[in-house]
Parts: sequence; structure tokens; C-alpha cells
Amino acid sequence: MSSHSTAAGKQEDPQPPSKTKRKHAMAELQGLGEQLVALPDDRLRQVELPEDLRLAVVQARGMARQDDARRRQMQYIGRLMRAVDPQPIREVLAAARGDSADETAMLHRVERLRSELLADEKLLFTIASRSPAVDLQQLRSLRRAALAEQAQGKAPRSYRALFRLLREIDQKAATAHGDGNDERQ
Repeated sequence: MSSHSTAAGKQEDPQPPSKTKRKHAMAELQGLGEQLVALPDDRLRQVELPEDLRLAVVQARGMARQDDARRRQMQYIGRLMRAVDPQPIREVLAAARGDSADETAMLHRVERLRSELLADEKLLFTIASRSPAVDLQQLRSLRRAALAEQAQGKAPRSYRALFRLLREIDQKAATAHGDGNDERQ
């Protein structure tokens, strides 16, 4: 009986996908294309694309108005996307959104480091010993400004700048060590 069900399964495979499934697949590819158009230049350069698709994305970026011309351009991008493996594009887009597990772990690690640094200034020396090229004066200055902002209830500009600097230090350390994991986890 199992050979009969296998034979029946093989008969179903050659059938093309339904029109609804094809439409959903096309809508997804066009959606990926729209996300490509919205990507910052540095992230877009990370995605390997055929030249005609890259050109179409650049042209769509130049279309400021949301009119029929842009809609047709997005449909064109969707058609070009059929010839491309969408998985690498999905991965770059996930990283850009912060959806990837590595990206999320790194963000949590940096947030924890920022909180620990704000609580204890001695952590500056630990950071400096792990990353000798770090500008200790800038880190100390941002820490003090962030603490002052918190105390005065001001906008967290230095708090955010401290996060960006710590993220940059973390990324450089991960690159130097060859992976995203380091001792701070």
C-alpha cells in the first residue's frame, strides 16, 4: 500500500502551483523588491544582485512620487526578482531590521554593557583593555553626559551616542576575534 501512496504522490508533484499560490509568490517578491528600494545604500551594496535588478532598484529610488510610474517600476522589480535567489536578500533585510538572532544578541549585549558602564565607571578600563584602540576620553565624556541627561530628564542624545560607540567597539572586537561572540555574554 505504501508504494501505491508514493505513486499517487508522484502524480501530484508535476502539477504547476495554483494561480493563487503564484500570485502570493509574486506579491512576496515584489514586497522584497520594495524593501530593497527602501534599504540604505550601504546595506544595498551588501546584497549581490544582477546588474539589471540593481539598476531598476536605483531608478525606483529616484521616483519620489507614489504614482503609476513607480507602481509599474515596482512590478518590473518583482518580475526581475523571479530570476534571483531571494534567500540572501531576505537575510540582509532581516539583519537591516534587526531580526537576525546574531544582530539581536549583539544589541542586547551592547545594551547590557551600556547599563553596566553607566552604573560603574571602572568598566571603562575593562573596555580599554579589551579594545586598546578605543578613545577612553570620548567614552568617559559620553558616560558623564548620559548620566547628566538622565538626572535632568533631558533627551537621551548622549545615551544613544554612547550606545552607538559601544556597538562600534563591539563590532570591531567581533571582527578581530572572527565571530560575534566574546567574553561579555
